Parts: sequence; structure tokens; C-alpha cells
Amino acid sequence: MCGIFACYRRDGIESFKPVALQLSKRIRHRGPDWSGNVVKNDTIFVHERLAIVGLDTGAQPIVSDDGNYVLCVNGEIYNHIHLRDICADYPFSTLSDCEPIIPLFKKYGVETPNYLDGMFAWCLYDAKDDRIVAARDPIGVTTLYMGKCSKSPRTRYFASELKCLVEECDEIISFPPGHVYDSDTDQITRYFKPSWLVDSITPTKPVDYKKLRGGLEKAVRKRLMTEVPYGVLLSGGLDSSLIAAIAARETEKANKEMDVVKYDSQVRNLVGVDDELHLHASGWSKLHSFAIGLPNAPDLQAARKVAKFIGSIHHEHTFTIQEGLDALDDVIHHLETFDVTTIRASTPMFLLSRKIKAQGIKMVLSGEGSDEIFGGYLYFAQAPSAKDFHNESVERVKNLHLADCLRANKSTMAWGLEARVPFLDRDFLELCMNIDPEEKMIKPKEGKIEKYILRKAFDTSDEPDVEPYLPQEILWRQKEQFSDGVGYSWIDALKDAAENAISDEQFAQPKPEWGDDIPSTKEAYWYRMKFDALFPQPTAASTVMRWVPKAEWGCSEDPSGRFAKIHEKHISK
Repeated sequence: MCGIFACYRRDGIESFKPVALQLSKRIRHRGPDWSGNVVKNDTIFVHERLAIVGLDTGAQPIVSDDGNYVLCVNGEIYNHIHLRDICADYPFSTLSDCEPIIPLFKKYGVETPNYLDGMFAWCLYDAKDDRIVAARDPIGVTTLYMGKCSKSPRTRYFASELKCLVEECDEIISFPPGHVYDSDTDQITRYFKPSWLVDSITPTKPVDYKKLRGGLEKAVRKRLMTEVPYGVLLSGGLDSSLIAAIAARETEKANKEMDVVKYDSQVRNLVGVDDELHLHASGWSKLHSFAIGLPNAPDLQAARKVAKFIGSIHHEHTFTIQEGLDALDDVIHHLETFDVTTIRASTPMFLLSRKIKAQGIKMVLSGEGSDEIFGGYLYFAQAPSAKDFHNESVERVKNLHLADCLRANKSTMAWGLEARVPFLDRDFLELCMNIDPEEKMIKPKEGKIEKYILRKAFDTSDEPDVEPYLPQEILWRQKEQFSDGVGYSWIDALKDAAENAISDEQFAQPKPEWGDDIPSTKEAYWYRMKFDALFPQPTAASTVMRWVPKAEWGCSEDPSGRFAKIHEKHISK
């Protein structure tokens, strides 16, 4: 994962170059290992590198052997070994997993993103045809923004973060996931077209528990493609615990095989081993897990149990409420949002990421996406029908790039730490989003709690020959949203701080420029004021989406899971 900045068709490009370098420097936290730039015609590409794969020769921008194509990528391409095979006639010059994009583009043009299995945001420039193409991964795990300026109508800007564009552009969008931009048409078009996303059809396929389990295991396995130390974020909830359990098994298996396999000298992949199994040169024999919370938080207690059960080397970190409050401005600066849910959850993740990076880690696995895929948020229990359940799930997946994916990407990349999310694997999504939503629905009277089918897939209590993945009390633990699980007093403290910061008079007089997007709580008002102070340009706020439960279902406006009717703490009140 890295940081990219591109400016296409800018008059006086040489005089603009120093400006471009300074704008790109604003996201150097994303790529602290090296900086590179290339100028062709009136276009400049700048890259801030976080070296994960191809450490010695993977610097960017990557230029084709004939000098015509320039490529900047922020992401990881997990099937790059296979792509090198189908582009064997191309003279590769690096070991980067991203370089196959160039020969793929020469073969397939704007269809190239369909051949990529990974998380990515990239720009490719064809100097001969003066053409730029940009694309973002199917779900938007990797951030990307696109900007225009009315003073220079032909110029197009692309960047990994909003802060690179706000001073140059008066129109900015969050580049839509699963789409590709082509300057030849000046249009953004969808390339990712699975039936569950583009067709308004409620699926009817029954759940296959073995395929579900195997699909997630494969998704984790391919994300262990790395040449640097890695770990896993472990909250003690179902999602992160399953990822950790699988990763611990894969780490142990890979370390056993390291002494008996041979290397392919060109691509450093395992020869004679399934392409989905990649060597991870971490130098560690066991998985390292990381957790954060207020002292004695629910997540910390659960994470300890999981770490002990799976045998990970566990690192537990705590933070104080004051440390969290002190970090809010930095969190909003890096996250570039004023959404309440995102800020609540991002703050502890932001603090933990700094601790992890200080311990020498450059990549972590994380559990984002499961709640959207399986309807895991507790308010899904109020879905009036299976069709409504499915439609809400699809909508949440579509908006992940403005919510949990944004949080996971920017909270970690603020410190040059890459987060990979197995639940959002393209193949796993295709499997899970086509399951009959009737199977996913929360039915307490039938013993079906949230994410029942995911829990059932990994419940091996009736499989005596299979080692259990998790303790039963973790596998069947009720959902806690991360901002709750780190300690209930964290959200209470945020509300109290906002109450003190925003007077009743101020709250009653929202800014005229906010239009209809008026904060409904003092906490939301407080965050919007902080955002506006950091990003005063009017176009900045247009890239933000506020996450709220489904009001039409009678859900509480507060996004905290504690306010859902079936939450244990709610019931006990």
C-alpha cells in the first residue's frame, strides 16, 4: 500500500512539478520508504512507497521498457504470478506485484481491472496517445480521489487522499469502487458487474458451509503475500478472531514448508505449490496479534482468550480517554471525514496502528466487511423481510469505501501500516452475496443470532477430526461494534466532550453552507466543525457520507450497537 498523486494535462508542468512534489508529500505517511516521480508531456506521476512485495526493485512510478507507459499503483495484486504467466512475452524489469498491469493494459485496455485480484487504486499514462486511465478495486478497499478545476477544464487530478487536491480542485469526488476512468472519453464507467450488485434480484441459493469456510481460508491465505513482518488486528469479536485463527494456521503451515520448497528466482514464489500459497518472509515462526482498548475493555478480555487459544504472540495495548480525545484532530485530518461512527471507531485503531508500526510491523490482516456481507449489525434484526435484509446488505457493501474501508485504510496508513481485508475478497463476496438472505436473517427465537451462518461454518463441534478454530464462547459471542468493544465509556466520553464544546446556542445555528446536511447531535456537530477547520474548501465535504442505521426499520439514530433492541446491555437495562 502506498500513496499516489497524478496530474494529467497541466499547462506548465515543469513549473508545477515542485508544487506536485509538495502535494504528494502530504501523504508521505502512506509511503515512508521511498519517493519517485516521472514527468511525460504535460503529465506528472508522483509515488510515495510502502515496500511490501519486491522490496529491492519495486520502486514506482514504473516505466515500460519502451518508455511509453508510466504506472503508479497503491495496492496489492494477489494474482500477479498468474498475470506474469499470461504476459510472459513482456520484459519485466521489477519484482513488483503491480508491474503486470502494464502488459495487461497493452492487451486488454480498460478491461484490465477485471483481470486483477487484489486491492488497488492506480493510474496509467500512455505518453504516445496522451491518455490516462485510472481504476479502483471492486469494493474500494484502497482510497482514491479524483479532482477537476474550472480554471483548467482539461486537467485531471488523482490522489490517494483528499488533502492533496483541496487547494488545486474546485470539484472533487471519491472515485467510485469497481470503476475505471478513461481520458479518451472523459468518462468513469463500471467494470465490476456481479449479479448481486447490479441486478435487483434477491438470491435463493442455500448456504454451503464447507464452501463458506474454505472460501474465507483461501481469502486469508492469498493475503499472506508479503516479504515483511506482519500481524493481525484482534478485537476478540467474531470477525477478527476468525481471521486470526486462520492466519495462525497458515503461518504455521508456511513455516513448515519453507525448508522443503524451491524458489523461482524471477518472482520469488513457491514452485510446485498452489499459487494461492505465498511465502511470507516475516522471520517469525508464529503469528503476532494486536489488540487495544480502555483498561479491562470487553474486546481486550476476549482477545486474550483468542490469542491463547490460537497460540499467537499477543500484544495488548491500552489507551486513556484523554489520549483518545487528544488524538481527535489528527484522526479527522487523516480520515478526512466527519462521520460519527467512523471517528468513534477510527480513534483507537489509529492509536493502535502507531504502536504496531513501532514494533516493526508493516502489514496486518483485519476483519472489515463481514457485518455488511452477513448483516451482522444488530439493527439488521429489525429487517422486515429477507428482501429488505438483502437490499440493505448490498447497500452497505456498496458504501464500504466511505465507511469501514476508509477507516481501515486511513487509520493504518497514517503510520505507514497496510491493512488487508480477507472478507472483501472478490471470490468470497461472490459466494456470500449470492446466499439466500433468509439464511442470514437474525432470528433469536430460532437460536439464530447475527452472522449465524458464518459462525456455523466454523463450528467444528460435530467434526471430531477437525481442530476447533475458536473457543465456543468467542465463536458465539454477540456482536460489539469496535467503538463499543474498546470500552463503553469511550463513546460516553465523546458525547460528554461534545456537550461541553458545543453550546445550545451554537447547536441551534448550523452553518448555512451545510445546507440540508445538518448534524442532529452535538457530537456530530463537533466533528463537522473540526473537519471544516481542517478542510475549509466547500468541495471537501461532498466526499463524506454519514453512517446511520436504517431509520425506516425503527432503529435508533445512534449508530452504537448498544442502542439496538437485541443488544444484551440494552435488554438488561
